[in-house]
Amino acid sequence: MLRAMGENIRLARLRRDLSSEQVAERAGISRNTLIKIEKGDEGVAIGMYFRVLIVLGLQDDLSLIARDDVLGRKLQDIGLTTPRRASKRPPLNN
Repeated sequence: MLRAMGENIRLARLRRDLSSEQVAERAGISRNTLIKIEKGDEGVAIGMYFRVLIVLGLQDDLSLIARDDVLGRKLQDIGLTTPRRASKRPPLNN
């Protein structure tokens, strides 16, 4: 997954006609680190990936991560319990 993400970052940089030196400088990282990011190196801190995404104007893409957590919602629903009997409160009058 990191390799695919790195490749997408590289393609985004090339589409914007930015050199690796330009992106690295704007992100405040070394060119070597950018090369590692574009290769999907798992040893690079996630914050460095984020800096590059900001430079490329792609920071909003991170807000989509786990946005619709289907598995998490199913697990939550399984853990929900329903009352064994109806409430003793009188119904609300309309």
